[in-house]
Amino acid sequence: MSWSQARQEQKKPTLSVVIPAYNEFATIDELLRRVREAPIDLNRQIIVVDDYSTDGTRERLQEIALSNEILVVLLASNGGKGAAVREGLKRATGDIVLIQDADLEYDPDDYAVMIRPILRGRAEVVYGSRFLGEHKAMYFWHSVGNNFLTLLTNILFDSTLTDMETCYKVFTREVAERLRLRSDRWGFDPEITSRILKLGYRIYEVPVSYTGREFQEGKKISWRDALTVIVTLLRCRFTSW
Repeated sequence: MSWSQARQEQKKPTLSVVIPAYNEFATIDELLRRVREAPIDLNRQIIVVDDYSTDGTRERLQEIALSNEILVVLLASNGGKGAAVREGLKRATGDIVLIQDADLEYDPDDYAVMIRPILRGRAEVVYGSRFLGEHKAMYFWHSVGNNFLTLLTNILFDSTLTDMETCYKVFTREVAERLRLRSDRWGFDPEITSRILKLGYRIYEVPVSYTGREFQEGKKISWRDALTVIVTLLRCRFTSW
């Protein structure tokens, strides 16, 4: 790389991609390839936080870390998605931060459409909505659950979201630094959304593609997790914790 090219690279904003991972050995290599090749004209920092995987993901990430292209954080115990994301946020240094699941349900080709509102100064927080874009048909009751939890969020925080539970949440570094997150497991999505809305930010939604997994393919969420989401929404709305 020439000196002039190096100077141009320094001027570009940096996107920090935070990837919580738990037992994703079958998809982690392909996912990281897609993240590296995502068609965006930004510098990128890739942070993978392994939440004490037991299927070989942890060992594979240790191998990948030797290339120095990806920052790998290995948690000492299984703490849940929220705990993994918090560890990733601590290490994010980019101008924009994006959360990416380690499976292949969400496509990094959508990065460009998600970061565009922030780069153009139209928003400080962007969510990628599965219900606005093309998507593989979901389980009926999962769809009902998602719609109910999003509706409850809108009622409690006077918003008009279509997909509160989406993985794709993107925000500026300033927003990241103001968040005070505590939830470890499935309370993460409602908590971060509640914190963002209580801080006064309005969430900009864009359509993203979605290829949902079946349970036999490793999908982990169940109806019981909806109770955690409801409790978290109510706690964040009516208390300062």
